[in-house]
Amino acid sequence: MFHYTLETKKSVEQTVDSIQASLKSEGFGVLWDFNVKDTLQEKGYELNHTYRILEVCNPGEAKSMIDQNPLVSYFLPCKVVVYEEDGLTKLGMARPTKLIEFINDDKLNDTAKDIEERMIACMNQSI
Repeated sequence: MFHYTLETKKSVEQTVDSIQASLKSEGFGVLWDFNVKDTLQEKGYELNHTYRILEVCNPGEAKSMIDQNPLVSYFLPCKVVVYEEDGLTKLGMARPTKLIEFINDDKLNDTAKDIEERMIACMNQSI
């Protein structure tokens, strides 16, 4: 599966706060918190549920991977999504190990796997 998704009974806001704290403890920072619902509403479109996209980065890992292969920048920063669906909050991301397959550079697989495992651990702690 190309993604990793969890469900929680926490609110979107609680989940966002929790994942940000957990990511920070692993050296990842949230560069941008895109509130899709609010942005669409400003443009005249209604979204019936809350939807947030967090752009997440570990600067050292990003620099190392870009130095090895600039094509990896097509997938940076990583995205973590938090949204409401069917009365639950969902927390998910595209798996870095699946994204890295698109550039056919085996030397980056171990780093992508490490990043994925660390981000999954953060997500699991956040629910």
